Amino acid sequence: MASLQTLSSAPGTGQPPTPPAPSTEAVERLAAKYDLRLPRYTSYPTAPHFHPGITGDSYGDWLAALPAGTKTSLYLHIAYCAEMCWFCGCHTKITKRYDPIADYLEALLAEVDLVADHLTAPLDVTHVHFGGGTPTILKGEDFARVLDTLRARFGLSESAEVAVEMDPRTATLDYVKTMAKAGVTRASIGVQDFEPQVQAAVNRIQPIELVEQVIGWLRDNGISDINMDLIYGLPHQTTESVLTTVDRAVAMNPARVSLFGYAHVPWMKKHMRLIPEDTLPGASERWSQYLAATRRFQELGYVAIGLDHFAAPDDEMALALNTGTLHRNFQGYTTDTAPALIGLGASGIGYLPQGYVANEGELTNYKRMVREGHLATKRGVALSDEDTVRRAIIERIMCDMAVDLAKITHDHGLPDSAFDDELAAMAPFQDDGIVSVEGSVIRVTDMGRPLSRAVCAAFDKYLKAGEQRHSRAV
Repeated sequence: MASLQTLSSAPGTGQPPTPPAPSTEAVERLAAKYDLRLPRYTSYPTAPHFHPGITGDSYGDWLAALPAGTKTSLYLHIAYCAEMCWFCGCHTKITKRYDPIADYLEALLAEVDLVADHLTAPLDVTHVHFGGGTPTILKGEDFARVLDTLRARFGLSESAEVAVEMDPRTATLDYVKTMAKAGVTRASIGVQDFEPQVQAAVNRIQPIELVEQVIGWLRDNGISDINMDLIYGLPHQTTESVLTTVDRAVAMNPARVSLFGYAHVPWMKKHMRLIPEDTLPGASERWSQYLAATRRFQELGYVAIGLDHFAAPDDEMALALNTGTLHRNFQGYTTDTAPALIGLGASGIGYLPQGYVANEGELTNYKRMVREGHLATKRGVALSDEDTVRRAIIERIMCDMAVDLAKITHDHGLPDSAFDDELAAMAPFQDDGIVSVEGSVIRVTDMGRPLSRAVCAAFDKYLKAGEQRHSRAV
C-alpha cells in the first residue's frame, strides 16, 4: 500500500477534489431539520422487521438449497469481552474467567457442524470474519482450532480473506503470531478516539503507544491489511479533537478506516446510561465533526467510501467503489460479493438468496438449542420480489451515493414508473441541496452524504414515521 503522506487531492493523482467546507449556518439548519432516527441499512428489510416465522427448519431448507460452489462468507460472533465499553452497541457479555468462553466455544463449534451437515454440496468460502464481543478473547490455540474446524467443514478457498476484530488492550505478540500462522489476512483495530478524556468517559483507556505497538506486531508478522475503527459523537468530543484523532490514525497508515457515529440508545443498552447525556455533542456539533473528519481524510489522500468508510486509493475497497462492485452487509461496507453469508454464534446474522436469518442472542438458550441438535435460528425474513428491488436501490445509494432507478427497474423487469412516488419524494431533499436528480438518476451531494440514510428511507416501505428504535441519522 502506498504511503498516504505522499498522496494529495491535486489534479492528476486520481483523487477527487476535496469538497468545499459547508457554512456553519447550512450545517446547523440541516442538522436541526434532519435530526432523525433511521436504520443503518446494513440489510433490507432491516433487523427490526425480522420475525419468528423464519425458523431453524426454514434455514435448514435454505442451506440445503445452496448449489455446489456457491461463493459464501462466514461470520463468527464471539460474544464475550473482558470489560464493557460504555459506547458499545454490540451483543456481548463481560467475563474475567475463561470457563464461560470455553463453554461457548464448544457450542459454536457444534453449530458449525450442524450448519455443515445441512449442506448438500460443497461451497466456495471466500471470506471469514470474526466479530464480537472480542474475538481475540479466545486463547490462541482455541482461535486456531476454530479456523481448522472451518477449513475441515466448509473448505475455505486458499485465497480466502480472514479478518479479525481486535481490541489492542488484550493483544500479545504471541497471539498475533498465532493469528498469522492460522491464516489471518486482515485485522480491524478498535480505536474510537485517542483523547484521554474521551476514553475515560466511555471506559476505554487505550494509549496511542499501545495501538502503535499492536499494529507493528501485525505488520511484522505479515498481517499488513489493517483497518481502524473511529467514532464521532462521543462524550467530550469536539470537532478539533476528532480531527486530532484522524491525524494520529492516518499517521499509522491503515488501509481502511471506519468513522461511525455513536448511537446513544440507553433504552436498548443499559450500560449507555453511564454516559451523562449533557456530555454528548448535539446534532449540529455531530454533523460538524463528521463533515470535518470526512474532509480531512480526503485531504490526506483517502477515498470516501459510502457513508462512513475511507480507504487508501490502492485498497480493494476503493477499487470496488470505482467499478461499482462495492457492497454493504452487517459488517458495513465490503468488497465481498458472495450471495450467501452464514452467521454463526449467539446473535449471528446471515443471509442466503431466500432471505435473512438471525440466531438466538441469549447465551443460555443459544447453547441449549445447538446442543440439542437444533439450528439456533431465532427469527428472520424471507425476501419478496419487491424487497429484492428495494434492497438493490438502497444498497446503491449507500455504496455509490447514487442510483439509476431506470436501470434497476429495467434489470428487474419493472415499468419505468415503478418508483415515481419515491422520485417525487426527493423534491425536499433537492431543495435542501442533499440530492440532485437528473431524469431517473438520484445523486447524493457532498453536503448530503451524512443524510444518505434519510434518502434511503424514502424507499423503505417498512419504516414507520417517527420510529424511535434506530440511531440518529447523523
